[in-house]
Amino acid sequence: MPKRRLKELCINKEWCKGCGICIEFCPKGVLELDTQDKAVPVRNEDCVVCRLCEMLCPDLAIDIVEEEEAE
Repeated sequence: MPKRRLKELCINKEWCKGCGICIEFCPKGVLELDTQDKAVPVRNEDCVVCRLCEMLCPDLAIDIVEEEEAE
């Protein structure tokens, strides 16, 4: 099974209420709160595409886009 790779981690700042759930559950510490208390990705290269942030966000503000697999 090929390793999943992150293409883009999109956070809708208008929907994010800064609850921090995504930050608490990220196993690699990819996300942090910015100065406006909105989640932001700060270490995209560490993302293992577990999708916990996307699944647990109560505001549906996070969208994970994976890289396409080369055939």
